[in-house]
Amino acid sequence: MRKLIAHLVLQEDINFLLTNRVPRQLLTRFMGWFSQIEQPLVRDLSIATWKLFADLDLSDARKTKFRSLHDCFTRQLRDGARPLDTDPSHIVSPSDGIVGACGAIAGTEVIQAKGFPYTLLDLLGDPALVEHYRDGCYVTLRLTSSMYHRFHSPHDCLVQRVTYISGDTWNVNPIALKRVEKLFCKNERALIETTLNSSGHRVTLVPVAAILVASIRLHFLNVLLHLRYRGPNVMPCHASFAKGDEMGWFQHGSTIIVFAPKGFTLIEGISDGTQVRMGQALFHLPESNPLP
Repeated sequence: MRKLIAHLVLQEDINFLLTNRVPRQLLTRFMGWFSQIEQPLVRDLSIATWKLFADLDLSDARKTKFRSLHDCFTRQLRDGARPLDTDPSHIVSPSDGIVGACGAIAGTEVIQAKGFPYTLLDLLGDPALVEHYRDGCYVTLRLTSSMYHRFHSPHDCLVQRVTYISGDTWNVNPIALKRVEKLFCKNERALIETTLNSSGHRVTLVPVAAILVASIRLHFLNVLLHLRYRGPNVMPCHASFAKGDEMGWFQHGSTIIVFAPKGFTLIEGISDGTQVRMGQALFHLPESNPLP
């Protein structure tokens, strides 16, 4: 049965029709409500249905009994499940994910998928932030539905500003990324600007929501960022993190893009299609600190 479902879902036209040519925001809001129902039969049937469509592995979860589908989606990890790269010269992955695109930023142009570029200004909306990452580098991490959905600090850092940008809820799977131009720039997203304690460099995380998975929760902001919270909204804050500390989660999961300024380089082995885990090294910091 799973093989038949997978075969049908992987048919590009069918997949795109089922996941995009539908009332995306309405379905997303419905799923946000439905997934939090704590009735045991609803919970058990929902998780069983999820397992039909995905290779759900809960062996690294902190608990094995869940109150609801949402509780399972946003599960925490048991201690030691994600070894952390402690090298101070490395920026680590904030989440589990599959590298969808990565490499050098060509001026201010970034690749969404082969043949589909977008600009930093379209995504970030802040000319000063765009200039900061001109000729820098980036990694796009795609979270599949069965993955661990929380995200963590990439280094010892301080967060003093988050910008929330409301938007659409296009699917962010590879099929949609090949068909919808500037997709990440159209979807709901948050810009989490971090300043590294050791060097003063700024590394920005951009969690991007998608169909069924809109809404972003950050531990250090007392608000759930979701479709009804219209943006862009700039939210000052003051939150300190050690490398690997949990920062927040998607209500279900989606994509995180990590931007580093000029001088940073990708770790060997990080390339399109690579599967990474939270805490695994993504970037080398510059050997010398160019900041005053």
